[in-house]
Amino acid sequence: LFPDPCGQTPIQGVSCDLFNGLWYPTVVSIGPVLDNSLQCAPDARFSPQLFDLRRLKSLTFYACFPAANPTAIPAASWDKLAGTLETLEFRSNPGLSGAIPASLGRLGSLQSLVLVDNNLTGAVPPELGGLAKLRRLVLSRNGLSGPVPATLGGLKGLLKMDLSNNRLDGRIPPELAGLESLTLLDLRNNSLTGGLPGFVLGMAALQDLLLSSNPLLGGTLMQRGWEKMASLATLDLSNVGLAGAIPESMAAMPRLRFLALDHNRLSGPVPAKLAALPSIGAMYLNGNNLTGALEFSPAFYQRMGSRFASWDNPGLCTAETAGGAPAGVAVCKDAQDPPRVGVRDRMDGGGRKPEASSSLPASSSSAGMVAVLWWSVLAQGMAMAL
Repeated sequence: LFPDPCGQTPIQGVSCDLFNGLWYPTVVSIGPVLDNSLQCAPDARFSPQLFDLRRLKSLTFYACFPAANPTAIPAASWDKLAGTLETLEFRSNPGLSGAIPASLGRLGSLQSLVLVDNNLTGAVPPELGGLAKLRRLVLSRNGLSGPVPATLGGLKGLLKMDLSNNRLDGRIPPELAGLESLTLLDLRNNSLTGGLPGFVLGMAALQDLLLSSNPLLGGTLMQRGWEKMASLATLDLSNVGLAGAIPESMAAMPRLRFLALDHNRLSGPVPAKLAALPSIGAMYLNGNNLTGALEFSPAFYQRMGSRFASWDNPGLCTAETAGGAPAGVAVCKDAQDPPRVGVRDRMDGGGRKPEASSSLPASSSSAGMVAVLWWSVLAQGMAMAL
C-alpha cells in the first residue's frame, strides 16, 4: 500500500476508520473490480506487513494470482487478525493453490469466509468448525477432496454453506443437523455417497437444498416428513442416483418453487397432488423410470410450459391432451395400459430426442436456457451473494 493509505487522496478498495484519534485501514479489497481499483503486481506475494493491519475487518483478493504465479495462502500469522477480521475472501485466483490453512480456524471474529473459483486442493480443515461467529462459508469451485467435516455441524449461526463443484466424497455428516439457522446447503457437483440424509427434513429454516450431480449419492426419497420443510423454495436432486417412489407428501411444501428430480432411477406413478403445490414454478421429472398416467390438468401444463419436463420415462403416459399436454409423453391408450414404448424411442420434429436439464446454473458451468427460465421463475429466489 501507499505510505499513507488513509491520506487525503482516496484509494479505491481501501477504507479507513478513526480509532483514538488515528486513522486505520479497516477494509482492503485488491483486484480489478473497478477501473481504478487497487491492482496486484504480476508476481504478487503475501507480505508479512499484511498481518500488521490490526484494525482490519475485511480483506479481499480478486483475480490477483494468475496460473502463471502459483501462490499458497499463508499458514502463519492469521491469529494476529483474530480479534478484528470479519470477512476474508479469495475469488477467481487460478494460481492460488495448495491447502486451506487450518490456522484460518483461529479467526475468532470471522463472519464470512469465501474461497471461490481458485485452485485450492486437499481436505476441508475440520478447524473451520471452530469459527463460532461464521455466517457464510463458501468454498466452491476448487479442487477440494475428502469428506465434509463433521465439525461444521458446530457452526450454530451459519446461514449459508456452499461446498459445490469440488471433489468431496463420503457421507453427508449427520452433525449438520445442528445447523438450525441454515438457509442454503449447496453440495452440488461432488462425489458424495450414503443417500439423502433424513435429518434435512428437520432443518426448518432451509430455503435451498442443492445436491444435484452427485451420481453416487443413491438412496430413496423419504416417504414422510416433507411438510416440515415449510421454508423450502428450491429442491435440486437431479442426477443423484435416487431410486424408489416419489412420495405424495412432497406436495405439502407451501413455498416450493423449483423441484428437480430428473435423471435418477425413480419408479412408480407421479403423485397427482404435486400439481397443487401452491408456489411451484418449475418441475423436472424427466429421465427416470416413472410409470402410469400423468393426472395433471391441461391448465397446469399450459401454465408451466417448458418449465415442466416428464419425458424419457418409458412407462409414463398422459391421460389428457385437450387444451394442453406435456411435451414428449405419449397419450395413454387406456388408463390401465400405459405405453410399453415411451419417449426414449420418440424423436422430435428435427429427428432428435428431446433433451432437457433441470440443473440450476452451477457456478462453474454455462447456465444455458434452463438458467434463463430458472431466474425468470425465481427472480426473488435464493440469495447466494457470493
